[in-house]
Amino acid sequence: MKRMLTPPLLMALLAGCQAAPPSMVPAEARDAATMVAVADAAQPAAAAANFQDWLSRFRREARAEGITESTLARALDGLRYRPRVIELDRSQPEFVRPIWQYLDSAVSATRVATGRERLAEHRATAREMERRYGVPAEVIVAIWGIESNYGGNFGDFSTLEALATLAYDGRRRDFARTELLAALRILEAGDISPERMIGSWAGAMGHTQFIPSSFVAYAVDGDGDGRRDIWGSIPDVMASTAHYLDRAGWQAGEPWGVEVRLPEGFDYARTELAQRLSSAEWAEQDVRTLTGAPLPDFAAAAVIVPAGAEGPAFLVGRNFRAILRYNNATSYALAVGVLSGEIAGREGVVQAWPREQQPLSRGQLREMQRLLNARGFEVGAPDGIMGPNTRRGLRAFQDAIGVTPDGFATLALLERLRR
Repeated sequence: MKRMLTPPLLMALLAGCQAAPPSMVPAEARDAATMVAVADAAQPAAAAANFQDWLSRFRREARAEGITESTLARALDGLRYRPRVIELDRSQPEFVRPIWQYLDSAVSATRVATGRERLAEHRATAREMERRYGVPAEVIVAIWGIESNYGGNFGDFSTLEALATLAYDGRRRDFARTELLAALRILEAGDISPERMIGSWAGAMGHTQFIPSSFVAYAVDGDGDGRRDIWGSIPDVMASTAHYLDRAGWQAGEPWGVEVRLPEGFDYARTELAQRLSSAEWAEQDVRTLTGAPLPDFAAAAVIVPAGAEGPAFLVGRNFRAILRYNNATSYALAVGVLSGEIAGREGVVQAWPREQQPLSRGQLREMQRLLNARGFEVGAPDGIMGPNTRRGLRAFQDAIGVTPDGFATLALLERLRR
């Protein structure tokens, strides 16, 4: 579709999600649920009262938008304000894991082995969805594994309470209100009961973590029972995931990408997702696969170096960008690609990551951005996020001091800027 796809995740900052039957819930998840209950029991009376006033107004607005009284009663009667949701919404980790640590977890040996088991267990269903939507079975299973550890952890929050709390008191209130209305429409359609609508603190739901608006747009009844159940029906989970990627532009028969070797003197200013050439054009610039096999036949591909010139390089095509529509983080899309390959028996990342590099905290990255601006390497307002403008300014600084201009932020570069 050509209108903006709503990602089923709220980026990589979402909390993980809830197990289906209670027997699948890890002990630490049950302990966390107990802690949440204790925190909620101590909520301030004033906040709860004001929340109920807001909820009454929202109820009238939802009724005016066509939600029936019976659905409103089932969904909103007894709904609670959840202080823990606001605490999580307003907290932001100061340190961001480097990509190699993220991949160590997302593509662990245990996750690969479990993915192979799940694919074998649900092979007929996965192959049917591959036939229907063109998305390989191993990619469907990889997303399932990364989103909820194959259903082992997809949250313990009531989606309705989480979204109502965020719409009342969160950082993105209008967004949360829109998602809460979408959740009510799901209930109105009869896909799930309010009690089973469980997920993360941020409103993502089920095995593959759709937010309500994504569910409304892309969830599919895969088992033919007349309901779209991404909490309990694996056929529905797989069909919905494959349908989402299909609508995001997945091209059947194309790989997501391939690990490549870059030539000496490569221009790292071209390592941005927006810098796209055909595989033939990249080959003319001496971009090669590690094995010497021809590059995949991409019409518009980008070279990415998630850890700079000292780390692995990848040539990625349209299907990598489709995964990014599911979750707009390069580390996430790379994890899906690598995990899916290993589930299918292919080799993982071959080139070494620069594990000796110390990652920057968000505060250090903001400092780097301020210092780059002060030196005339404009990167925009310091926000602690490593985007294309920051990489562009950092590459210019690296070039000025005679360092390979790969745009990869390191503590050594920050110290050079400080001097």
